[in-house]
Amino acid sequence: MASGRELRFYDYVNHSYDQVRDALKQNALTVFQSATKTAASRAESIASELHVDFRGFAVKTDIKISVTSIEEKLDPASTPVTRLRLEWEAAAMPRLFPLMTGELAVYPLTKTETQLDFSGVYEPPLGALGKTVNAIAGHRIAEVSVHRFVSDVAAYLRHTLR
Repeated sequence: MASGRELRFYDYVNHSYDQVRDALKQNALTVFQSATKTAASRAESIASELHVDFRGFAVKTDIKISVTSIEEKLDPASTPVTRLRLEWEAAAMPRLFPLMTGELAVYPLTKTETQLDFSGVYEPPLGALGKTVNAIAGHRIAEVSVHRFVSDVAAYLRHTLR
């Protein structure tokens, strides 16, 4: 993982930590899929989708997300935090797209506001050629798509939690 490029993005949800944590612990994959796909596309696929418009062209691919672990820290002396370890890759032709590994940390900011904090590392595909493409533009596409993923998840949670 150390050879990849590090990314970090965060967003806020105007609901309590308990509500956000519970929604993600109960079925994180459904939240991710619902946040990143249109209703019609969701009905046809169990994959999530990353999409980004970059310099006039659209890059879009279905992805397979795996939640490899969920860890909750409930130390009374500090802020509670729930960490979801994630991996994702393209659903079709994964060798042509980056492999992302990361962690989505969820923690309260106030009684009614929760932060989603994603940090991860992606590995460019295609060896030396992939590293060259990544240096030119690939890293920007990865940054925008991860930022959009975090924003989509936060927006979905803001609108669906009551």
